[in-house]
Amino acid sequence: QVQLVESGGGLVQAGGSLRLSCAASGSIGSVNYMAWYRQAPGKQRELVAAIPSRGSTNYADSVKGRFTISRDNAKNTVYLQMNSLKPEDTAVYYCNAVRPIGSTFLPLWYWGPGTQVTVSS
Repeated sequence: QVQLVESGGGLVQAGGSLRLSCAASGSIGSVNYMAWYRQAPGKQRELVAAIPSRGSTNYADSVKGRFTISRDNAKNTVYLQMNSLKPEDTAVYYCNAVRPIGSTFLPLWYWGPGTQVTVSS
């Protein structure tokens, strides 16, 4: 079972930037889609962005134009560049391999510990 470890979170002021990393213990080269999710206190986990091995990326409407997902298969790592951060982006961020099913995605692996992002106003 591949293990995922997210890092790069922290406390930042509104308008600031963070770059999250997700390191996988196994190869992600054969994984079609990798994705970032987030879970705010009292809310369900939601998809933030997904990236296929080839093709276009997908973003939640709330982060379009501000967040950029990328992957480095050689390093088995997925990244999330977050710019123009807002207080409503405050959440624990997780990554996972996913499978597209209709208009949504199904997580495939066990969740990692996540990384906390806190945006102050």
